Amino acid sequence: MITHSVGLSLAPNSSVESGVAVREISTGKIIYMDKLFSMNDIGLFFENYNNLKNSIICVSLPWDNTMLEGKWRILSKPYQLIHEHGNFPNKDNWMQRFATRGSELLLELSKKCTEIYRFEIYLTRQKLNLYSNYKEHSSADCKFLQNALKNEWGIEELPANMVPAAQLEAIAGTILAEKKLNSQTEKIFEFKGLDVINAV
Repeated sequence: MITHSVGLSLAPNSSVESGVAVREISTGKIIYMDKLFSMNDIGLFFENYNNLKNSIICVSLPWDNTMLEGKWRILSKPYQLIHEHGNFPNKDNWMQRFATRGSELLLELSKKCTEIYRFEIYLTRQKLNLYSNYKEHSSADCKFLQNALKNEWGIEELPANMVPAAQLEAIAGTILAEKKLNSQTEKIFEFKGLDVINAV
């Protein structure tokens, strides 16, 4: 029986923080939040997490920032068209939107736990009414997301001071995981052997 939902907002590399949140489904309360950096930290978290078999897990897809130099290239990558016809050679994976970081660990976890899924954080924020017009991960965006989680989704455990963006996005992952349990999600595509889902 699924009793907990786990959200992991995975960063593209270990120099940027990843966030993890665990929510008790019966009460809707957040019982654990933390920042993680390396894949070893993430692996240790799941090794020491004792409710693995009774949890549904949603892990975000990190953007692939390799081969990018300069602000305009980083900001333009999500808007590049995906060409399937081979007319534009995809040298050095310049069209690859998502990083494969952590894929092996998640596939191993999928053999040990009941359900594990991936999600695209920006699409999920739009569907859950958590999307703002502010620059991503800016202080205004974080404050908006924190207030929206409190007001729209009734998460009262959040403190008055500002919570890091990665942890807030991990909470969005727990909400999506619970929607999956209630059959309120759809599969968008598959990434490295795991389904990528979003709310409907």
